Amino acid sequence: MSLRKYQAFVETVRLGSLTRAAQSLGSTQSRISHILSDLEEEFGFPLLSRSRSGIQLTQAGKLLLPRMQAILQEDSALQALARDIRQADAGTIRLGAFTSVAVHWLPGIIRDFQARHPRVELKLFNGDYADMERWLEEGEIDVGFVTLPAPGAVRTIPLAQDPLVVILPRDHRLCALEAIPPEELRGEDFISLLQDSAHDTHRALDEAGISPHIKFTTKDDYAILAMVEQGLGIAIVPQLLLKGHREDLAVRPLTPGVSRTIALALPHEGEIPAVEAFCRSVTAWLRENPQ
Repeated sequence: MSLRKYQAFVETVRLGSLTRAAQSLGSTQSRISHILSDLEEEFGFPLLSRSRSGIQLTQAGKLLLPRMQAILQEDSALQALARDIRQADAGTIRLGAFTSVAVHWLPGIIRDFQARHPRVELKLFNGDYADMERWLEEGEIDVGFVTLPAPGAVRTIPLAQDPLVVILPRDHRLCALEAIPPEELRGEDFISLLQDSAHDTHRALDEAGISPHIKFTTKDDYAILAMVEQGLGIAIVPQLLLKGHREDLAVRPLTPGVSRTIALALPHEGEIPAVEAFCRSVTAWLRENPQ
């Protein structure tokens, strides 16, 4: 049954007149009368009694009125929610991020985004590069931070270049150098992320033709920093990870320099307005807060 019929019935009862209901709905009295007759025919019993004194609800009409009002209210709420979603003012975003972005970018990005879109809920998923790729492929997240190149099944928005640097204990021999050529790293004990998460380190060393001696592996970026501080080895890490780092680490750039490209990745199909708004918010925040 058409919502228009329910609306005609509810307005007629509210205003007590076919004429006033027609005016309220931008229709004619004869049209409203016809709609109500159709509604009564569909139900199989009268809803209104009409007399010179006006319009009265039948017993059946009294029982059905609250249900019709509830249906119209629910439809109004549904349409409002759909409008908000179209305008990126409602919905849920499932967001994936690796550690350095989650710690150093996301707090500011989320603050600015929620100031503009307070009714959009963000669900955060923290993982490594391999997690981002898997979550995107399996539809577990709507958007994720990745490093390029990314899997071909996603579209990407490049965001920033993040240099890779060597971190050393302060008494390490390589601290004497202002910048470290990759060949100086031969024979050093490395602390690295797990294989699936160490794309950047292995890329930097592979390009230099170096096969590193990996002494320890971990899934935790900050465990690497702590282990280097204790003299257990050296590591190649993104500079963003070291933002605000403690002074008991030595940091040296590679020469020639090597960087990772941080990007946003989204599925090709099914653009979600709130997600698109979030992506715009990320790029705006980075323009205002250059790294």
